[in-house]
Amino acid sequence: MAQKNQVFDNVLDLVGNTPLIKLNTITAPFKGEFYAKVEAFNPGHSSKDRVALYIIEQAEKKGILKPGDTIIETTSGNTGFSIAMVSIIKGYDCILAVSSKSSADKIDMLKTMGAKVYVCPANVSADDPRSYYEVAKRLHNEIKGSVYINQYFNELNIDAHYNSTGPEIWKQTEGEITHLVACSGTGGTISGTAKYLKEQNPNVKVIGVDAFGSVIKKYHETREFDEKEIYPYRIEGLGKNLIPTATDFDVIDSFVKVTDEESAHTARQIAKTEGLFVGYTSGAAMQAVKQLDEAGEFHENSKVVVLFPDHGSRYMSKIYSDKWMTDQGFFDSKNKVAAESIQYVK
Repeated sequence: MAQKNQVFDNVLDLVGNTPLIKLNTITAPFKGEFYAKVEAFNPGHSSKDRVALYIIEQAEKKGILKPGDTIIETTSGNTGFSIAMVSIIKGYDCILAVSSKSSADKIDMLKTMGAKVYVCPANVSADDPRSYYEVAKRLHNEIKGSVYINQYFNELNIDAHYNSTGPEIWKQTEGEITHLVACSGTGGTISGTAKYLKEQNPNVKVIGVDAFGSVIKKYHETREFDEKEIYPYRIEGLGKNLIPTATDFDVIDSFVKVTDEESAHTARQIAKTEGLFVGYTSGAAMQAVKQLDEAGEFHENSKVVVLFPDHGSRYMSKIYSDKWMTDQGFFDSKNKVAAESIQYVK
């Protein structure tokens, strides 16, 4: 990294070294201390910057990626943005197969970053030719000089976090971390971070966050893939309808499932209590912390790190839209629309 007087050669020099921020208000009733690893401070506003940069640079070192090549990837949005950003700096073409569950904001961002985007139906099986997995594979086979990143089954996804996120958290907590709470989608973030932390202290408890409608939690507990667990849900970048090999289930102690509705409201609560404008999966991670506290998981000496994966700006048409929240039936007597927050002067 070339850095002189805080002047950087390019935006990629800013990937990693994100802050650990103490949570004060939202966690006030809980036992222990709670800290957010805020990945929105990466230049691409998510933890996926780490994965994109690491995998692409490893592919360059191995001669897999050459000048003029095309990078292809499946994404719910964040990885795609990060790959598009890295591709711009390094001079690669970028094609992304995106789930239709991704917000319109994310899809517009990908186009803005110069990527060619294929929007694929979310509620089809992984082996359906229309799924974003199969579309990416087809494009890779059709396009000469293309490289398919395949984050869900690429162990470099784990290595990226083993070599960066894990060491950062260990150093930032001065080795005093007792719990890591992180969402699991591809599984690379939680697996790589957990692997490093458990090598330093095997007693660090690693708790994954899964969605209702996903197969991950049950697979962790039974090692059985149960299709009956699968049904549509709204959270992006969390849970799966397949088992990603980029998830190391052996380094994860347990999983907690969270609902779409509670996760959305908790994301909004984080913004209003901590001043952190975070995404849907950050709300899911914090919702899991609430449920764990209710279950008596934490104690006075707990030092808990919650991983907040991305920035709230990617969800303006979803969880931060009162219309979308109303359309989903997420407002009730407990959580009302805060229409009075806006006053129009005539």
